[in-house]
Amino acid sequence: MINSQLSTTFKTIALSAIVVLTSCNQKKETVEITKTKETENILLKEWTGPYAGTPAFDKMNVTDIKPALEKGMELKLTEIDEIANNPETPTFENTIVAIEKSGAELDRVFTYYYILSSNLSSSEFREIQKEMAPKLSDFESKISQNKKLFERIKTIYDNSLQTPLEADQQRVVQLIYESFAMNGAALDEEKKKRYAAINNELSGLYTNFSNNVLADEEGYVTYLTKNQLSGLSEPLIKAYAKAAKDKGQDGKYAITNTRSSMDPFLTYSNERAIREKVWRTYYSRGDNGDDKDNNENIAKILKLRKERVGLLGFDNFADWRLQNRMAKNPENAMNLMNAVWPAAIARVKEEVADMQAVANANGDKITIEPWDYRYYAEKVRKKKYDLDSDEVKQYLQLDKLTEAMFFVAGELFNYKFTPIQKGKVPVFHEDVNVWEVNDKTSGAHIGLWYLDPFAREGKRSGAWATTYRSHTTFNGKKNVLASNNSNFVKPAPGEAVLISWDDANTFFHEFGHALHFFSSEVRYPTLNSGVRDYTEFQSQLLERWLATDKVINKYLVHYKTGEPIPKTLVDKIKKAATFNQGFGTTEYLASALIDMKLHLADPTNIDIDAFEKEALAELNMPKELVMRHRTPHFGHVFSGEGYATAYYGYMWADVLTSDAAEAFAKAPGGFYDKEVATKLVKYLFAPRNAIDPAEAYRKFRGRDAKIEALMKDRGFPIPKS
Repeated sequence: MINSQLSTTFKTIALSAIVVLTSCNQKKETVEITKTKETENILLKEWTGPYAGTPAFDKMNVTDIKPALEKGMELKLTEIDEIANNPETPTFENTIVAIEKSGAELDRVFTYYYILSSNLSSSEFREIQKEMAPKLSDFESKISQNKKLFERIKTIYDNSLQTPLEADQQRVVQLIYESFAMNGAALDEEKKKRYAAINNELSGLYTNFSNNVLADEEGYVTYLTKNQLSGLSEPLIKAYAKAAKDKGQDGKYAITNTRSSMDPFLTYSNERAIREKVWRTYYSRGDNGDDKDNNENIAKILKLRKERVGLLGFDNFADWRLQNRMAKNPENAMNLMNAVWPAAIARVKEEVADMQAVANANGDKITIEPWDYRYYAEKVRKKKYDLDSDEVKQYLQLDKLTEAMFFVAGELFNYKFTPIQKGKVPVFHEDVNVWEVNDKTSGAHIGLWYLDPFAREGKRSGAWATTYRSHTTFNGKKNVLASNNSNFVKPAPGEAVLISWDDANTFFHEFGHALHFFSSEVRYPTLNSGVRDYTEFQSQLLERWLATDKVINKYLVHYKTGEPIPKTLVDKIKKAATFNQGFGTTEYLASALIDMKLHLADPTNIDIDAFEKEALAELNMPKELVMRHRTPHFGHVFSGEGYATAYYGYMWADVLTSDAAEAFAKAPGGFYDKEVATKLVKYLFAPRNAIDPAEAYRKFRGRDAKIEALMKDRGFPIPKS
């Protein structure tokens, strides 16, 4: 989604690291844990209990992580060696299926590892991360550079080109072969050693980058006193008071250094000087010239990435990364972004003019600066559309929005969500709730949905989705354990959780990922992997149902009175649908363009801050706003590789989203049309990566997607062909 940060955990498998990075901090609350003997490490054990077994989150201990990882890697490598040294002729069953079955213990350990990394990080865990990062990198290299294993895979791949396998098996072989080839399996021994060494060094840099950002999010808090609350709503004031109390500052009000805390303050606070302070604190994460500064880390990462792909014969990281994405090459990705960019910055100019006029009329005697944008945009919204976003929030309760998502899932996917009693399924924090997912018609069990909604100290900022177990059938049918993670500001006891319209969109977005997980019909684990510039499409599409009449009329009710949202307010929301698209599109595209430009540039002697500034100047970046993710804290790109030269993927996916939404809008039943919904699930959700994404979309739409619907949705002029 363009107006949200999606940051998800990644799970390392034998073949490759599939990264789904999709990223507020409050006082850390401890999880009661049970110490286990190293010889009986709970993290390695099969999951037990109802629902085909679930992670023993209530028994995990950070001290068990290191020995569990080490043992899991040992077991996995033993399995891989057995496959590689099998004297029998390579076949799909004795090689590919064997690989898919390997590493079950390690997979279970990683489930706990990434919960501790993303949801419950601590200084103790971060030390373990630093120690284990190079060991995990070496482990992956031992698999991806296993010569005998690759020879077997290549034999099967070559044979399949002559005698094709079943369609999904052919796809698995293709993806596995390409993964090994892209990661240096065909290099000579000397280059393999250097390739592995680079990965080792990068793993440490990624961990350091991520921990630096988290440290700046935890380490910087802006405290307010009662006389500094002008403009803030009562629920927001109570939430800030709770945040301060959790940090031992009872009687004060805390603006933590995360988007979900910063954003509403910049929107509503009348205290301009404090707005500037909060803004600067947030956008300088990782860029403070101290021991948490990330500029040197980024420069090293860029150099190592370029050197590594050079070993494979590529000129730059972008060419290597995009070869198996929908865009195919950086030129196509840049062409899309450059087609939208002029309209976006032109709209910013209009938005700033409107805001400056309001400021002048108020006698404020200021020139619009970045810390003023949200504040005056809200005033323009009220003036142009008589729409108060704080008024809208009174009808956006988190609990009701959760019910709305379940309703949509029932209408489109025929799913039923039933809450599970606390204590029946282990969770890693008291804030986490769990639901069972069933087919509404047959009652068949599909899986469990975990929701971790609130910010806390030790939890990475943003919102993301992940799975603890994915659907497969090749080795016995597996149910799905999926999780959504958000960073809403936790309210005072007894208060409703009220969120903005943008945050509600993000909530639906992440739920779209969960529905993608639940709807999987693939046989093999590899087919659950995502194509980065396609996998955001399904979740972005689900955002559209938030604004449908069936959701609005039933689930948007006032948090105090229970009265449904007035039609007049709904009309204002819809009329203002393209409001502030200049800001939203420009801040996102700036990040996506800088991501690509950094990886196309020569990293020799690169000065990251200077490069960012100069590149934005060349783009005529409006001075009144900044990149959504400034380079020093751009975790999508520099805490791993999932979105490196791939942040453009949100825009690529949004082209598909707008085009697909148009198919629903024109259908007889609108967004709840059964025929279109059936095609949606059949072609765009259930196959996951079992078929080429472009082919899947053509099966749904009957043609390729067009950019016109995207430009129309944003209220931008359609480019002339």
